[in-house]
Amino acid sequence: MRSPSVFTARRLLTRRLLTRRLLTRRLLARRLTWGPGLCAVLLWALAQAPAPQSEARAAPRPAATVDGKGLRALFGSENRVIPTREREVALTFNAAWNDAGLDSILKELARRHAPATFFLTGDFADRHPAVVRKIAAAGHGLGNHSFSHPHFKDLTRAGRQHEVATADRALRAAGAGGAVTPFFRFPYSQTSPAHIREVNALGFADIEFTADTNGWKGTAGGMTVDRAVDRALHALRPGAVLQMHVGASHGRTEVIDARALPRILKALTARGYRVIDLRTLLTP
Repeated sequence: MRSPSVFTARRLLTRRLLTRRLLTRRLLARRLTWGPGLCAVLLWALAQAPAPQSEARAAPRPAATVDGKGLRALFGSENRVIPTREREVALTFNAAWNDAGLDSILKELARRHAPATFFLTGDFADRHPAVVRKIAAAGHGLGNHSFSHPHFKDLTRAGRQHEVATADRALRAAGAGGAVTPFFRFPYSQTSPAHIREVNALGFADIEFTADTNGWKGTAGGMTVDRAVDRALHALRPGAVLQMHVGASHGRTEVIDARALPRILKALTARGYRVIDLRTLLTP
């Protein structure tokens, strides 16, 4: 069934077309009475009138979070939980070292049709532009994780602004395109109300996490796949935001989170949860 707006627009289109045809016929019929000069002027004026659109164009709707208030509703907060009562969770992955586990992660996300948001440092984007484009091409969102992953408390205000701005430019220069989101994640998750206000002033909402799997520590740091899975499931609740990593530090190639992801996704489904895209916070 057509919507009322489309039906009304088409009735209006038909009426205007019939009116134009009728006027044209009358002008041609009275050409001898009016004279060629006046008739030509009137016909030219009629031809310059804009043609009606075939369908009514809806006015653009403002972005809205799940609470209906738009991106600004996320300002002033760390946003460690999505505001929902549904069994929904969001997956996020940080990248600052290497991309050792990326292919495995993207393959599993695609197999499960699960969206994710990847928070990349600008330095990582500069070193791995092909990775940035690969993530974007896979349909996932890209967030800002600063340029060099410093401790923000040790920087001046200008230094913090520079970290955010240069990371954003690096993502765009690498070919992130429309995958870039207005989301920022503080290095080491070290936030403060003042620093969040600074980030908000630059147009970014701070998105942290409910729980980190700690897979980034690797076996050298006492982590195993079982422990990473347990940490993710222990934090499970409506609106939980899980943090994982796509690479390993200090030249290591073992990525526990990449190995844990299939089990995490399987357990989420078994418990009645679905994975949502953080970008849904920006849509009505």
